[in-house]
Amino acid sequence: MTDPAHDLNVTKLSKSFATAGGTLEILREVELSLKSGDAAAITGPSGSGKSTLLYIIGLLDVPTSGDVTLDGERPHQLSAAQQARYRSRNIGFIFQDHHLLPQCTVLENVLLPTLALAQTNREAEVRAVELLRRVGLSERLHHRPAQLSGGERQRVAVCRALINQPALLLADEPTGNLDRQTAETVGTLLLEIAKEQQAILICVTHSQELAARFPRRLELLDGRLVES
Repeated sequence: MTDPAHDLNVTKLSKSFATAGGTLEILREVELSLKSGDAAAITGPSGSGKSTLLYIIGLLDVPTSGDVTLDGERPHQLSAAQQARYRSRNIGFIFQDHHLLPQCTVLENVLLPTLALAQTNREAEVRAVELLRRVGLSERLHHRPAQLSGGERQRVAVCRALINQPALLLADEPTGNLDRQTAETVGTLLLEIAKEQQAILICVTHSQELAARFPRRLELLDGRLVES
């Protein structure tokens, strides 16, 4: 069966904060369009608003103005409860810190996002085992995070983000805590598996080496996205 096509459109997205010195503009009418299989890296100075943009797209923050649509839906117009379910179904997150639950095994950590969607245990487990095999962790299914290296933990986080086959995969400094060789491995897996699942991948990073591997490279400067 052919995977459904996905479209992400960010339109005139702005974010500002009121400060004692006046209004601080973080994002200024940002525009971005991506479709299934696209992979974009966003770079920019610290404090430029890269993570803020990612969190607004991922429904973890709200814009001051503008809109985000995914497959024709406008998720920022949903209630908080509806947004939570929407995120579980459509969006996968990978952060600089893996955020794995220490008391759970590798397999259990990967399966956590499926609980919100009431998927059948067997169907989800088969998918989780295959993802973990794909990233070279077949022998680690029943280990706990403390027994893994930093690179292995981040590979588990990649699998967890992909377990619900999201339309949109958002990565915030996914290799920031890794050594160069491990970062290269994780970056390769992220790009390859996102492409295989035909997800839209957006990665915020300070690493020019990682950004250079993405088909589309953008830079956030003075609140605006520009091609780099």
